[in-house]
Amino acid sequence: MPEKDQEHLATDLGATMSQLMRHLRAASPQGELTPTQRSVIWRIDTGGPATTAALARAELVRPQSMRLTLGALEESGVVARSPHPTDGRQVVFSLTEEGRRMLGVVRQAKHNWLAVAIAERLTPEEQRTLATATGLMRRLMQE
Repeated sequence: MPEKDQEHLATDLGATMSQLMRHLRAASPQGELTPTQRSVIWRIDTGGPATTAALARAELVRPQSMRLTLGALEESGVVARSPHPTDGRQVVFSLTEEGRRMLGVVRQAKHNWLAVAIAERLTPEEQRTLATATGLMRRLMQE
């Protein structure tokens, strides 16, 4: 059972990480993608082509909602559908070149914001501490 100090640290870390994620989302180009659309294209980029049902399960939404998200992404040229390789009743969605470009723009904007914030707001010693903390956080997430 965690002690009070660990419980406080866990609460503080969770809140701080949530705030960092909000800052990163705000740093990416506005109006290009919704948070759900960003998440879906990230999933397709990292996991490869996927069906509507698989994406809906991964995003914890109903297939109907995922169809709307994919429809908007397809209409804007970010994803393209193709026949499922083994099940002719289904289709899979994959990123287009435009989708890869857009994902790159979003990632670069987030990276730039964070790199500038680190350089401008933290001393060299604090940057080393942050590098150590990043390694520790990675260890926390290992299964």
